[in-house]
Amino acid sequence: MTIATHKPNRRALSKQRRRAQLIDATIKCISKKGLGSLTLADVATEAGLSQGIVNLHFNSKDNLLNETLRYLAEDYDAQFMQTLEATSPEAAATLLALMEMDLKPAVCERKKLAVWFAFWGEVKTVPTYQKICAAYNDKYIKIMTDLCQRVISEGKYDAVDARTITDGLSSLTDGLWLSCLINPKSFNRNQALHAVYSYLRAVFPGHYHERNSQRTSERTKTL
Repeated sequence: MTIATHKPNRRALSKQRRRAQLIDATIKCISKKGLGSLTLADVATEAGLSQGIVNLHFNSKDNLLNETLRYLAEDYDAQFMQTLEATSPEAAATLLALMEMDLKPAVCERKKLAVWFAFWGEVKTVPTYQKICAAYNDKYIKIMTDLCQRVISEGKYDAVDARTITDGLSSLTDGLWLSCLINPKSFNRNQALHAVYSYLRAVFPGHYHERNSQRTSERTKTL
């Protein structure tokens, strides 16, 4: 028996590709000039298309920006979940792998970071941005807090709190991303990861050792 499989027709596939092209152009435009002064004409020019094509696919600037933010969020989520699923079952190793992921070029890249910070700057005044970011952020906080709690239980670290550690790691990542964005010439991924590892070693000394830190630095050279 032959099982029929649904494949998108040429028209649907062409629409998906055109939307992806326009979102990519939007990301490039935002990274160059921010959100405030961005126009659909800018996006059309960047994509090498007419403004009418942009309107056809997104109807408005707000829709285009919402979809661009969703694309960025889904792209990050895919990398996060892939890293989570591909790592060993040990909580400490998984925690470190997720922090390493945040410093890889696929995530910690100036163009993407410029766009992320542009959207974050508008979260307070644009409910849709807040809703999109909060949904994913809550998910990551829960996963990271659960991992920290497992490490705490394994090592009997009675003096530390899982959520506090998670907030510290999140703040550290945000700071390193900002450093990459505004100080690209001095930003060093290996040093950045060493800072992350030093923090983990300080709160979980039984799970992160100097020898492992040296191995981590070697791995980071390939990021």
